[in-house]
Amino acid sequence: MKKFISAAICTAMLFCLAGCEQKESDTVTEFEAAPPFSPLTEIKEGRKNIYLIIKTLNSDYWDVVVDGAKAGGEDFDCNVYYSGSYIESDWESQSRLMNEAAEAGADAVLLAPNDSVKLSADIENVYSKGIKLVLVDTIAITDSYDVCFMTDNLMAGQLASAEMLDQLHKKGYTDNETVQVGVQVCATATQTINERLAGFLQYWSNNAPDNWTVISDIKFNEGDVDRGCQCTEDLLNNYPDIKGVFGSDNVSTTSLAATIKKKERTDIVVVGFDYSSEIASLINSDEYTASSVLQRQFNMSYDGVKTALDLIDGEKMEQKFVDTGITVVNSNNRNSPDVRETLDHNRG
Repeated sequence: MKKFISAAICTAMLFCLAGCEQKESDTVTEFEAAPPFSPLTEIKEGRKNIYLIIKTLNSDYWDVVVDGAKAGGEDFDCNVYYSGSYIESDWESQSRLMNEAAEAGADAVLLAPNDSVKLSADIENVYSKGIKLVLVDTIAITDSYDVCFMTDNLMAGQLASAEMLDQLHKKGYTDNETVQVGVQVCATATQTINERLAGFLQYWSNNAPDNWTVISDIKFNEGDVDRGCQCTEDLLNNYPDIKGVFGSDNVSTTSLAATIKKKERTDIVVVGFDYSSEIASLINSDEYTASSVLQRQFNMSYDGVKTALDLIDGEKMEQKFVDTGITVVNSNNRNSPDVRETLDHNRG
């Protein structure tokens, strides 16, 4: 019975998110145009050309993805170019960049789609031209790609939820206390975020004490840290029983961590994704309680470049999805070999 309730909660909250997204999209937003492709490697004639399109420029997380693609291009002797949008909701820029890459003679495209549905037609168009297409970080709702390197996001969400429960208990909150947990996401148009949230909610509803609840007012920051900080302040101001906050992605986690530290809310547990300086500051502090799910985004693009070249040479992929793995970092294990190795690798 509880599993049925869990599924119902997940479905209802995801529909709530979809409604929130629709409300936001009613307002036309002007985005700064994505820049032209820039070379990541020395460009040499006669080499294969790979084009990387990332979700967000000037981001700690995506800078590591760029580093991985650059290292792959240098190690495997190919030309690598890259560009991306300035904000995660700008899928139109990615659409244009995909077409530009095809027109420029790309042998392969590495894409981290900002919208898993709206970009499907462009993905299918590029794939139909015989261009190898490797997805990184996020899946798309189409079969017209060769392989996707990404985190198992449903499992990652479940792991984040388990970490939240563990940290709340260690913080001293009892099962009989009223505890609320706020949630912030960067976008609702990507399968990545929806799967993480579904995993988080499913594990929570099956394992959390009855008096501990996830606030249904899920905050949506559109990939903007300033907006995310305001979303966090809204949660803190409107929900006096809030004792935990969950960020489904790098931007949300950065916003939550920055605001929690600014407000000196040492009573609140923060669980998020990736390792921005803001969440690292909380994890490395004796005053705060924070954890983060580390992905291996360097591997996503590095292995993506290698695989793209193999595909160009006629090799076939045995699987459509490659799980690049995750590690949870908190104050107890921040200096463990596994965590240090993941952090060092993600720095390229």
